[in-house]
Amino acid sequence: MTIVPTQPKVEEGGIRAGAPILSTRNVWIRYGDHAAIKNVSMEIQEKRITAIIGPSGCGKSTLLRSFNRMNDFIENLSTEGQVCYRGENVYKKGIDPVEVRRKIGMVFQKPNPFPKTIFKNVSWGLSINGIKDNMADRVEKALIQVALFDEVKDKLNKSGLELSGGQQQRLCIARAIALEPEIVLMDEPCSALDPIATMRIEDLLLELKKKYTIVIVTHNMQQAARVSDKCAFFYNGDLIEFGETEQVFTRPREKQTEQYVTGRIG
Repeated sequence: MTIVPTQPKVEEGGIRAGAPILSTRNVWIRYGDHAAIKNVSMEIQEKRITAIIGPSGCGKSTLLRSFNRMNDFIENLSTEGQVCYRGENVYKKGIDPVEVRRKIGMVFQKPNPFPKTIFKNVSWGLSINGIKDNMADRVEKALIQVALFDEVKDKLNKSGLELSGGQQQRLCIARAIALEPEIVLMDEPCSALDPIATMRIEDLLLELKKKYTIVIVTHNMQQAARVSDKCAFFYNGDLIEFGETEQVFTRPREKQTEQYVTGRIG
């Protein structure tokens, strides 16, 4: 059985305002007996950038990986509660996790291009999902969307490993969006990049949110402030505060949030 999301009611002009594309309901994630995420409920809005911040070890990457069931590959990890994509629990019996990952793509912390050509890096996901028509056009479209095509159009048959770090990360983003997911998860995508490459990725995120919903885990509070629309602050597995980014950084409701964004804890 593949995932068939429950579509929200549509009003004139498109999807009902405020309808979440992704939500968690009382989610607990445990490594053995240790709770990494504790009873988290939150809603993520469509075509916005949501940043997840907090100190190392607070559970933010663990939560991110739960959104498209990447945690399935981790031994001794259990998930309770619901993670819903357009109202459908992706952990419900019979849901195909591969189909989930087609709708909810992921980009990792360290650029991880395959030891293949640039073209095959982008076309790989399409190929293994049985998509073969208009392959060249699909690859070109994905590379254009990440502002990489002009830089690599004359060397598509060269190894993706020959690109710079920033180019490799944009290549990985192109690989993720070639399948045209609705949501793109990013786990500290700039942590291994220099400031110039980081700026290009941030500019790219602001452009991509016109088409995709983006959830980004970042240790860089300035980055979260620059690119995100909403921000969730986690501490020791607890969701302390979640709101509009400007509010979280300038008018935090919780003392722990204020202490973190001002550098007094974390």
